[in-house]
Amino acid sequence: MEKQMKADREKRASILLAEGEKQAAITRAEGEKESAILRAEAVKEQKIREAEGQAQALLLVQKAKADSIRLINDAAPTQNMLALRSMEAMERVADGKATKIIVPSDMQNLAATVSAIKAVAGDAGAAAAAK
Repeated sequence: MEKQMKADREKRASILLAEGEKQAAITRAEGEKESAILRAEAVKEQKIREAEGQAQALLLVQKAKADSIRLINDAAPTQNMLALRSMEAMERVADGKATKIIVPSDMQNLAATVSAIKAVAGDAGAAAAAK
């Protein structure tokens, strides 16, 4: 009888120990699951916020470009001013490390115009010096 009671106690102890280990494993797994879900949600939120930030930055850049174009149009620049700005832009392009520069056809006409103006100014200067 004593042996049977001892065996029953050991059996119950083993069962309780196994159930405790089972419950601990379940609790650990649930904790890992919740942790993984929270990490995934954090990554998702981070990506969403980064994308929203990039979208806002692009929007601000495009708005600034639109505003600058609007200001230029409101100022009603002359053709000569636009030509001068084009030449300044070409100068900056030529200072770069580019090995080839493609010049628009209207820029070639502009260069000829500038050369003609210099020639006329030179003739006028020579005539004034002769007097």
